[in-house]
Amino acid sequence: MASSTSTTSTSTWTNQRRRFLSSSKDVLGSSSSSISFCKKPNARTAQNSTLCALQTPSILQFPKQSVGKTSTCPVELPSSSSSSSSSPVVQQNWNVLQKFAAMALDAVEDGLKAREKLQTLPKTADPNVQIAGNFSPVPEQPVRHCLPVAGKIPEHIEGVYLRNGANPLFEPTSGHHLFDGDGMIYAVKFDNGSASYACRFTETQRLVQERAIGKPVFPKAIGELHGHSGIAKLLLFYARGLCGLIDVNQGLGVANAGLVYFNNHLLAMSEDDLPYHVRVTPSGDLKTGGRYNFDGQLKSTMIAHPKLDPVSGELFALSYDVIQKPYLKYFWFSPDGKKSKDVAIDLGKPTMVHDFAITENFVVVPDHQVVFKMSEMITGGSPVMYDKEKVSRFGVLDKYAENGSDIKWVEVPDCFCFHLWNAWEEPESDEVVVIGSCMTPADSIFNECNEELKSVLSEIRLNLKTGKSTRRPIISPENDVNLEAGMVNKNLLGRKSKYAYLAIAEPWPKVSGFAKVDLSTGDTQKFIYGDEKYGGEPLFLPRDPNSEAEDDGHILAFVHDEKTWKSELQIVNAMTMELEATVKLPSRVPYGFHGTFINAKDLATQA
Repeated sequence: MASSTSTTSTSTWTNQRRRFLSSSKDVLGSSSSSISFCKKPNARTAQNSTLCALQTPSILQFPKQSVGKTSTCPVELPSSSSSSSSSPVVQQNWNVLQKFAAMALDAVEDGLKAREKLQTLPKTADPNVQIAGNFSPVPEQPVRHCLPVAGKIPEHIEGVYLRNGANPLFEPTSGHHLFDGDGMIYAVKFDNGSASYACRFTETQRLVQERAIGKPVFPKAIGELHGHSGIAKLLLFYARGLCGLIDVNQGLGVANAGLVYFNNHLLAMSEDDLPYHVRVTPSGDLKTGGRYNFDGQLKSTMIAHPKLDPVSGELFALSYDVIQKPYLKYFWFSPDGKKSKDVAIDLGKPTMVHDFAITENFVVVPDHQVVFKMSEMITGGSPVMYDKEKVSRFGVLDKYAENGSDIKWVEVPDCFCFHLWNAWEEPESDEVVVIGSCMTPADSIFNECNEELKSVLSEIRLNLKTGKSTRRPIISPENDVNLEAGMVNKNLLGRKSKYAYLAIAEPWPKVSGFAKVDLSTGDTQKFIYGDEKYGGEPLFLPRDPNSEAEDDGHILAFVHDEKTWKSELQIVNAMTMELEATVKLPSRVPYGFHGTFINAKDLATQA
């Protein structure tokens, strides 16, 4: 993998209302009074950072600076005062006993942190690795209109492009994984060839309470919940809840992963909570409406990748549980938001089901080898683990099934797909075809490992008659690249599609461009963002739902220049693979997760 020399810059949290460790030495071994997550690694550090497939030296690269000149990396300081909604001041409502309990629990927490400082964090939980460079957080930005545009914005692009991401409000006080950050949405609104930009936190109950208290108190699911210290932090969390210092019944989620627009609602999601309703204002700003339970119908979490059927207008979703059965539930919503009953799917053990697929008549549910084993925390391990004894499989269930016992399981050994791009039926061969990126090692995103991560775009065929499967790489080995995050033409979701538009995740985990892949031949056209420019998930926006050509449309992607430390939105013609317009953004956009586009007509009918 490519790597280059890093240079120094700073990114700090300095809000005086927040309560941090007494010095940055507590986390990073520095005596500075403020925390810097952008440190220049020495040669030994850079070499060692390749040991984990998730993090390579590329994640520690920062903008080059000229000697004697002002840094090209401006310091951007998250400020709770910039929030788009007010927060309760929790401490003012505490009685004397609660204040005493708060002090006692804080003292216990300080002791726990002192013990943690004696241990070395794995790179998958080290904030100095996980949120360095352009993975580091930014503050909210109010709407900026009439942004500079190079080229011409295509006429059919009218509405708003939104992308979600993990953007921690507070400095991590211990372990932190990239996925643990608070949800922030970055929005570019298009109106008659003009563009505006804003970014806002999704005001989750977790963020609102932590902002009011002035420090992080909710445990971080991946970065902190491992080993004995993870158990202690869970106990601290529930002790604060029992004392009435926090409300543990209003959701723990960060809403930082997926976005979907359904039944006049923009929903921000992470698989650990209900969705959050977010509204796009006429000016292009973002306002959080709160946790959204579909008018009281949804009583469980919902994964961040629900599937919107382009023909029926129905929304299909899953919910998984890591503690009690049923470990997995399936349900769907009618176009007007009426929920079906939950359909329990029998899994032998709690499993991470981050994504799934739909076809015209079925849902396709992966049951892979990344599982949850809470007892591992007792022996000092992580509850997210790879189960080498388990055989991966895919379940095929009728879309409108009322009983999960009707699911047909087909084994697909040694297959872990974090994301599935599409699926369709081929009745002539009794097969369901699934397109996904098969990732190895399967748990390398969550647990430190020595093996280099690979993500292979694959065609998986599930024969419903024989119960057998086949799997093949779509791109020839000599031309293969890591492809992770992307989509097909949304009008063909669940139907046979020719193309997929996927992020080129190299040098991993950064994205140097995207690939347009012919799923039948493996022919690949690449678009590279530019020298030392990296981005994220490409979003394909069809020009017209009735276009004869499947690739008639444009690809939108946020891109960050690591030389100038500036960000932009690139708009690429999907047919010619040529850049047509670039929107210059007023502030940095960190590398993030998944997005969506809401057209102007739908914006006008928001709830």
